[in-house]
Amino acid sequence: MGYIIGFLAAILFGSNGSVVKLVLSEGVTAAQMTFFRATATMIIAGIVLLFTDRSAFKITFKQLLTMAALGVFGVAMLQWFYALAIARIPVGIALLFEYLAVLAVAVIARFVFKEKVRARLWAAIALVLVGLAVVAEVWNSSVDGLGMIFALIAAAAYTVYFLIGEQALKGMNVLGMTFWAMLFASLFWAFFSGWQNMDYSVFAHQISLSGSLAAIYVPLWVPFLWAITMGSFVAFYLSFKALSLLKATSAGIIASSEVIFAFIVAWLWLGEALSFIQIIGALIVTAGIVLAQTSRQGKVVMDLDLAATTGTVPVTKNKFQP
Repeated sequence: MGYIIGFLAAILFGSNGSVVKLVLSEGVTAAQMTFFRATATMIIAGIVLLFTDRSAFKITFKQLLTMAALGVFGVAMLQWFYALAIARIPVGIALLFEYLAVLAVAVIARFVFKEKVRARLWAAIALVLVGLAVVAEVWNSSVDGLGMIFALIAAAAYTVYFLIGEQALKGMNVLGMTFWAMLFASLFWAFFSGWQNMDYSVFAHQISLSGSLAAIYVPLWVPFLWAITMGSFVAFYLSFKALSLLKATSAGIIASSEVIFAFIVAWLWLGEALSFIQIIGALIVTAGIVLAQTSRQGKVVMDLDLAATTGTVPVTKNKFQP
């Protein structure tokens, strides 16, 4: 059952990038989408905590400052730059670039925190760098350069989220950390997203689902609601449910399959096809990600929606109880 739940979470995460891209194409800005997703996740997490663990609302001043940094520099920046990236480059390619954060965290753990890492990390780095060069087709610059820059900045924010989140989890539960981080991300974008200037009647407009589903029309609020619920909090919860049922390394490898699902959904739905050589590059990167996921002894990077929900939280198996 754990494998089924894990793959379901990966499918939700992988498909959510295409859903977000559809919403962005209808005039909702990346900043506004980030604000709504952070706010929705914060509200849902808060409601769940209200009935399950009210003690999570009580945190120290130091934890409050940590959550503020996590929410702004990790969550808010990650979500915004990812949304900017997928507006310019294919969803799957953006994800591949963001997964550089997995390598960055392992390297920082080795040289800054002096953690033991397995030798496979260096092979993982080589595979990912070579694979990314192939996917980006650096020899003819076929992928939008600014889009790749946005994805790389998102990867940097993603790394910040990993590092702060891992330390924060030592004194907080996952859902509590999610609530507080989303609260600060929401507050940040409340000032800068321009949500109050939106024409909310746009959500009632009938839109085409585009690509292979172009003949189907639905109100904009349908994909929007999916993105902020099923593609965000639900997928997040399923990831940790899977982690509670599986070994950490198994859960991490399954989470990495999000990249593959993102490519498949974007290809079948939006027609974001890769060339044969890019497919080879994507497979090389995925292999490197799997190696990197298992390079830190006893730890795993769990994906919690690179398509921009809560970012990703690094956890160990005993850190979460369903």
